[in-house]
Amino acid sequence: MRIAMLTDCYLPRLGGIEVQVHDLSQRLVARGHEVEVFTATPGAEGQRWGAVETVDGIPVHRLAIPLPTGLPVNPLAPLTLRKHLRRFDAVHVHMGVVSPFAVDCAALAHRMRVPAVMTWHCVLDRAEPVVNRIGVVRRWAQSGMAMNAVSAMAAEPVCRIVDGPVVNVLPNGIDTAQWRCPPRPLLDDPQTRFVTAMRFAPRKRPIQLLEMMSRVRAAAPKVDVRLEIFGDGPKRAEVERAIERLGASGWVTLAGRVSREQLLARYAVSDVYVSPAELESFGIAALEARTVGLPVVARQGTGISEFITDEVNGYLAPSDDEMVRDLTKLAIHQSLRARMAAYNRANPPAQDWDNVVALAESEYARAVAARSVTA
Repeated sequence: MRIAMLTDCYLPRLGGIEVQVHDLSQRLVARGHEVEVFTATPGAEGQRWGAVETVDGIPVHRLAIPLPTGLPVNPLAPLTLRKHLRRFDAVHVHMGVVSPFAVDCAALAHRMRVPAVMTWHCVLDRAEPVVNRIGVVRRWAQSGMAMNAVSAMAAEPVCRIVDGPVVNVLPNGIDTAQWRCPPRPLLDDPQTRFVTAMRFAPRKRPIQLLEMMSRVRAAAPKVDVRLEIFGDGPKRAEVERAIERLGASGWVTLAGRVSREQLLARYAVSDVYVSPAELESFGIAALEARTVGLPVVARQGTGISEFITDEVNGYLAPSDDEMVRDLTKLAIHQSLRARMAAYNRANPPAQDWDNVVALAESEYARAVAARSVTA
């Protein structure tokens, strides 16, 4: 099958959508499909205006135009896309909360009657009434565009918006063999190493995480609680000021952006993964940590509940106060951490790439069947 991936953001930008579209494309090619990516993100050397480059064996069409800070927006993209889309058996549109390029692509595919799949990688939250009122997503779904989301939590508002058509779950994928690690020996270690990977943005709640971990240290004075944060983003300066305000420079490390291999190595010597976000549609970094074996502490009602069961292989807290209590328990009790880690290692997550690619293929088949019925 010939598949076009349509996404506002793609490599070299780093983020959940960018990495997942890249990995899914590679896995589909390995299964014998032909895949090309169309994006409004410039290339590493500034490629724009319809330039085509090959990234890890995948043709990438750069439909970016020069904009401040490299914003992935191009209202003229449909003019270029129109001549390409008829070459494909299906298109796969990747949606965030604000995805003007993806919306334009979906509208074009709808007008051209090309079989289309739309994956929601976000939690709509306050955007839901706006999307519902505009009505285009409902019309697309009711005309046969196959709707799905990366978790059941992310799918709920889409179900309300489309009002009838099925919204499936198409989760993010992970190479479980790559991320699995052997168990660490139980040692009399005074340190408990907490870790997280996030974009420094308000919705990820990095400041609240620092405040919670400061409370954990106060509640467990006999434990040397450490926190290592991977990532970067627009709120880094605020994070640094919060570390200074809390007197946390001695126990918090801002490790910046690192490769997957480096992240895996750090997870392997850590004890607990923390995800403080309240609007986490999936949580690929948390899934990676869970696959390594780390217990995961996250907020209740997020997409992380797809692979974490409360009190089994982590905690799902209904509030920050409850999260502090759960983190404190894990800081103090090595045996509790060991039990949850053993469960994670013995029970690989269901989101392995083989399963996810099969689900993606079924979504493409659903879109093709729906379009043939309405042709």
